[in-house]
Amino acid sequence: MKLSEEKIHLDGPVGAIEIIVENPGAPRGIALICHPHPLFGGANTNKVTQTLARTFTRLGYVALRPNFRGVGESAGLHDNGRGECEDMLAILAEAKRRYGDLPVALAGFSFGAYVQTRVAQALAEANHPAQRLVLVGTAAGHVEGARQYAAKAVAHDTIVIHGSVDQTVPLANVLAWAEPLDLPVIVVPGADHFFHRRLHLIRDIVTRAWRH
Repeated sequence: MKLSEEKIHLDGPVGAIEIIVENPGAPRGIALICHPHPLFGGANTNKVTQTLARTFTRLGYVALRPNFRGVGESAGLHDNGRGECEDMLAILAEAKRRYGDLPVALAGFSFGAYVQTRVAQALAEANHPAQRLVLVGTAAGHVEGARQYAAKAVAHDTIVIHGSVDQTVPLANVLAWAEPLDLPVIVVPGADHFFHRRLHLIRDIVTRAWRH
């Protein structure tokens, strides 16, 4: 399937938001994909983020990959997840105007997964819950660099994927977050934080889950 990929800019709460859009045509849903930490080189061209977007377009979703504040051509400064959540909600509102009131899938990698737990909570509180979440390498608990992440509670059908040898976000952190939520975690043996040589497994896990 040949996909049209375009770069657009939307007006967000603090200025322009740069977004890569991949549209399969006549989409059945909207997939919003968030990238890893912007202060550590994260951007919407990250391979895990790109893999998630292409997986969703194959499933018939229009995939939007924004750059967080201060990354690429996106305005503003890093806001530790608060402003980033506001920006994602603004993007979703505009996406629904452009593509219709379609189901929304939220996906994110690392810091982006943490942000999506906040976005999901905001959507649920507004009585417009997301269809489903996919969280990869979720930033939870104490992470290298003296950062602490209180990832929000998420729905029980959330797809949580983590590498067994993740040295950025230890697997134990994610298990500690997931355990009180009765949330299963899919562990990929031998996978590091960036899923080197195992990106295809992310695609396969999500595709299988969506087709059930």
